[in-house]
Amino acid sequence: MEVVILCGGKGTRLMPVTEKIPKPLFHIGDRPILWHVMKLYAAKGHKDFILLVGYRGDMIREYFSKPENVEQDWNIKFVDTGLNATKGERLKQAESHVTGDNFILTYADDLSDVDINKVIDMHMRSGKVVTITAVQLKSIFGVLDIDGSEVKGFVEKPQLDNWMSGGYIVLNREIFNRLQPGKDETDAFEALAPQGQVQAFRHDGFWKTMNTITDANELNEMWDRGELQKKLYPNKS
Repeated sequence: MEVVILCGGKGTRLMPVTEKIPKPLFHIGDRPILWHVMKLYAAKGHKDFILLVGYRGDMIREYFSKPENVEQDWNIKFVDTGLNATKGERLKQAESHVTGDNFILTYADDLSDVDINKVIDMHMRSGKVVTITAVQLKSIFGVLDIDGSEVKGFVEKPQLDNWMSGGYIVLNREIFNRLQPGKDETDAFEALAPQGQVQAFRHDGFWKTMNTITDANELNEMWDRGELQKKLYPNKS
């Protein structure tokens, strides 16, 4: 199944790093985060990639033009979606390049150990337009355990009861008919939800995004400890 990757944004929350390189080329360990995302999909048998580039897309093309940066059997197409397009507008431009009835949509800044093939299986059995990998929201703050007015303890950045989209989305190509100019792909998802066309695959394993410098530093610290490799590549010798 083809993997469409949104990697054309300006990455403003990662400034000033992204003044020089596009966010997808920010290194986690010895490789750009985009490479890690692609490696995760390839490990599950999905090696046909459609990269929706925009901001500094030439640098992404140049990186993957080098044989040492492309794994065996990876097939990569680049679609220049413009500098200021919304994510929905970028996705719409993938329509002519997607060959099947269903495809994977993902982002260039989310790392997870979710089994995408289980997400695909759920999607195919349901016949719905959208299947989203859902992850539990984690508080960015520590919280107090309070009994009345007494503080019983402190909990550092706990998991919350709420769920959020973790990316790793499987879509039917009907989604292309629902995308609107000036809107994001999530606007189409929201319109489809009341129609019973959106479902969630709950993933309680590893997931972490790279939105900010703090996120990037935390991921690289995990890499330096060897922790991230064990989560993402447990079978690698």
